[in-house]
Amino acid sequence: MDIFDIYIAYASWGNGGKKRPVLILEQSSRDIIAFSITTQYQNKSELIRSKYFEISEWRQVGLDKQSYIDTNNTVTLPFSSVDVNHPVGTLTEADVIKFVEFLSK
Repeated sequence: MDIFDIYIAYASWGNGGKKRPVLILEQSSRDIIAFSITTQYQNKSELIRSKYFEISEWRQVGLDKQSYIDTNNTVTLPFSSVDVNHPVGTLTEADVIKFVEFLSK
């Protein structure tokens, strides 16, 4: 598992949760720090959308739909919540370059 890899993780909040793709930023033996990936973009406010990075080459990564990296917050997930045996893919080099530029703004 490396930085910019995408995995499916169970993310929980309050009384619920769901499986969702996450972009790996860092890992330890117990936790993973990641950004959530979402397909929900159109109905978000302009402020929230300004913090979403559009994955241009989402098909090449292995995602099913146009997706966005939600950079509003990082999530810390227990290592056990990530399906480490089935990675979705890795951001393409072109998307990594654009993503790093996006984060530096």
